[in-house]
Amino acid sequence: MLSQSLKDKMIAVCEAKIALKGPNVGLSFYAFFANKNETPELLMEAATWWIMTHKLDHFEKAVKILAMVKD
Repeated sequence: MLSQSLKDKMIAVCEAKIALKGPNVGLSFYAFFANKNETPELLMEAATWWIMTHKLDHFEKAVKILAMVKD
């Protein structure tokens, strides 16, 4: 289960990447964070959701992640 703040961030990032680079753009869970990690709790939440819960590959299509998060 994702927190609402992480869900909102993931949706915004996915939509922006798709708008900029098209529906085939891929991303990793690191795409939701700055290079300097200022929110380690959110990073761990995203990593757990991505790796442990859904067993996703390192890079996935943004449209796939967007659909998963919106469900």
